[in-house]
Amino acid sequence: MALCTAKLIISSLLFTSTILFTANSHTFSRSLLPEELGLKKQKLSHLHFYFHDIVSGRNPTAVRVAEAKMTNTSTTAFGAVVMIDDPLTEGPELSSKIVGRAQGLYAYASLSEIGLLMVQNYFFTEGKYNGSTLSVLGRNAVFSGVREMPIVGGSRLFRFARGYAQAKTHSLDLQTGDAVVEYNVYVFHY
Repeated sequence: MALCTAKLIISSLLFTSTILFTANSHTFSRSLLPEELGLKKQKLSHLHFYFHDIVSGRNPTAVRVAEAKMTNTSTTAFGAVVMIDDPLTEGPELSSKIVGRAQGLYAYASLSEIGLLMVQNYFFTEGKYNGSTLSVLGRNAVFSGVREMPIVGGSRLFRFARGYAQAKTHSLDLQTGDAVVEYNVYVFHY
């Protein structure tokens, strides 16, 4: 009898530990310490570059890919969606050193002013940030002096990034629509 009771207790313990192990190995979420992912001390970085939005010529870097029926009669181009692969440079001249690309889209999202919805990744190709990205999701009121957009994430050296980008138009060609925009980006990351 004692042997049967002992076997029953051992079987019960094994079954319980199997259930606990199985439950723990398939957990949907758990808390982690940053060190468990190899994350070190959080830093604040400032990046400065120029964004070249080229809509004219034989090799545009910004192309309209969609529009609403009313877009061409709207004073704000409401409903237009533009896909971009714009160069990011150290200086305002397109011939200056390329430090990355702005890839994504912007959409004309306001009926009352030229207000863009920006959905973009800034993909860096130079220096220690080579291969890293920052993600922007926000509103850009184009004719405001300085616009601020949130940095909502990033990859590689910008994992867990958060911060903001300030955009200021450096030049705008009213005939072609081509623009150069100065960016100052402030971002917390590990």
